[in-house]
Amino acid sequence: MSKKHIPEIMAPAGDKNAFLAAVAAGADAIYVGLKHFSARMQAQNFSISELAQLASLGRDRGTKTYVAMNTLVKPQDVESAGRLIDRLQRNVKPFALIVQDLAMLTLAKQAGYTGELHLSTLANVSHPAGLEVAKKLGANRVVLPRELNLDEVKLMADACPKDLDLEIFVHGALCHCVSGRCYWSSYLGGKSGLRGRCVQPCRRLYTKGKDQPERLFSCSDLSLDVLTKPLLSMDRVAAWKIEGRKKGPHYVFYTVKAYQMLRDNPQDAQAKKTAMELLDQALGRPSSHSVFLPQRPFQPVQPKEETSSGRLIGEIKRDQKKLFFEPREQLETGDLVRVGYEDQPGHRTIPIRRRVPKRGRMDIPFSKKQVGPPLPTGTKVFLVDRREPELVKQIRELEKELDFFPAPEMKESTFTPTWPKAAPRSRSKGRSNGKSFPRTESVSLFRLPPKGKTWDRPAFWLERSVLGKVAGKDTARAQWWLPPVIWPDEDKKYRSLIKEAARKGAREFVLNAPWQAAYFEDRKNMTLTAGPFCNTANKLALDVLRGLGFSSAIINPELPLEDLQGLAQNPPLPLGFVIKGLWPFGISRFLADSVPFDEAIKSPMNEVAFVRKYGQNNWIFPGWEVDLTKESRTLEKLGYRTFVTMLEPWPRNVPRPTRTSEFNWRLKLL
Repeated sequence: MSKKHIPEIMAPAGDKNAFLAAVAAGADAIYVGLKHFSARMQAQNFSISELAQLASLGRDRGTKTYVAMNTLVKPQDVESAGRLIDRLQRNVKPFALIVQDLAMLTLAKQAGYTGELHLSTLANVSHPAGLEVAKKLGANRVVLPRELNLDEVKLMADACPKDLDLEIFVHGALCHCVSGRCYWSSYLGGKSGLRGRCVQPCRRLYTKGKDQPERLFSCSDLSLDVLTKPLLSMDRVAAWKIEGRKKGPHYVFYTVKAYQMLRDNPQDAQAKKTAMELLDQALGRPSSHSVFLPQRPFQPVQPKEETSSGRLIGEIKRDQKKLFFEPREQLETGDLVRVGYEDQPGHRTIPIRRRVPKRGRMDIPFSKKQVGPPLPTGTKVFLVDRREPELVKQIRELEKELDFFPAPEMKESTFTPTWPKAAPRSRSKGRSNGKSFPRTESVSLFRLPPKGKTWDRPAFWLERSVLGKVAGKDTARAQWWLPPVIWPDEDKKYRSLIKEAARKGAREFVLNAPWQAAYFEDRKNMTLTAGPFCNTANKLALDVLRGLGFSSAIINPELPLEDLQGLAQNPPLPLGFVIKGLWPFGISRFLADSVPFDEAIKSPMNEVAFVRKYGQNNWIFPGWEVDLTKESRTLEKLGYRTFVTMLEPWPRNVPRPTRTSEFNWRLKLL
């Protein structure tokens, strides 16, 4: 195998010590986040000046630095995102930017950024045809979804065009929902996963029927470990990515070392054994190969098992009023232990102040921040980070070398984005307060053709079972919606369905990922609308969509009013909005065997959800609708012209709600 085909090991780093641990381990690349525009805002992250020094040290050691700016860019964020890219280019010179939002591709070009551009897994490039579109937009690499199995990775690699690389996750946390298709945290409290603020509601305990609460949606970690060998034969898979920007230096060091061994010694049984021992020491969650082996998939959700990070090292005991535990292994000064599970009220992370021998006594210090009653005896204690003397020594030696790479003098950026031309607006004869307002239309999106006449314009999810039931004249009048996720083995299916729909007279298609434009490159007479799952949130992203052939865009209901106002100011495409209906918490390819379809599932806060399967995807719906119909006049005045109602058959066994949701309408989206 030639040198250029050896995949790089990509390490995560959420702070300086983790970055230096990755360098010490010999990582080929390190990906980091800044204080803004990072999809892991809970990590400590870096300032420009700190990152400039670390990136220089990395270059000196042959380690590339990638900067993740992989969040949704709101209308008022465009200029600051561009200035940040400008400052990165001048001071840090990262090898690559990892991005989700289409606007970042444009801003990078405008700011004169000369490095590579990688499309985050949040961008959801999930099917082979979409890779050509990614390349067309200037991407150098695509990060594959974590839900793909080995055969599907091969399909993506075989279809990957020249000068485009693929990156695959090999280790770390699994989200229950597909990246870029999760709105769970945002729907329940305005903290958007697309903005790096997810509060991980999928990790909570949920109840079905009269059963005991279980972790019905909490995934074990992914660990491809010994299964990485087949990836070595796929030239387009250029990088193995380790997830964990909220992890400590111990985790980073051991996972990097383990995957180096697996990559460099694929035939060596002893090296594999040593690698597995290193991974066991990394203190992650319980792990599995997930669905990676198509002939032996493993269900990554095991509701009766705990999926907490760290290694179990003891349980709380009580000595009169004092709480303590006796560790099963020696604890070093600086180690971190967590008392209780991560979603358990009152859980705490405690730094070890002095060495504690195996089976010695470690008292739990009193905390003024403790809310509610103390954790009961028997509560489990986990070792979540280590401060081994040898690794600490290596990190400190590297830290001294930073003095040889002084931070450059920081200067403010004067970058100003070049804004796209606004789309011409069609006007009706209606007037409001002396001003004309755009012509509007209402669209009802159905799963199955309705009985009787519909007054709104009909729209249907594009499936063969539906296409055969819609009358010819309605086929031409309707919008046809592609699904939010198309998997590698579905490429041919949707090409065929689009061809069949066009033959029957269909003319307007709603695409729910930009990459689905690949299906229409030879169909110039079609009208393409960017659907709400494109997660469009700013004018530059709209302009990229226009360049791909889209003639309008439907905005999803996650955005609050202030962002919808900003988006409507001279947009390059006409805008629509999902005004009502069952907007999903998320879309998943995983589902625990014990989770029923169309049955009520309750959260600890008695929030109702239900799951429904469409094709290969499980749609997780809240038990109450979004309803912003009373705000339609406000949106009309802003210039929104299409209003979509998403209709789902209500499950017989789920109680009818007594409330609706405004989603984030009155909030400031974090």
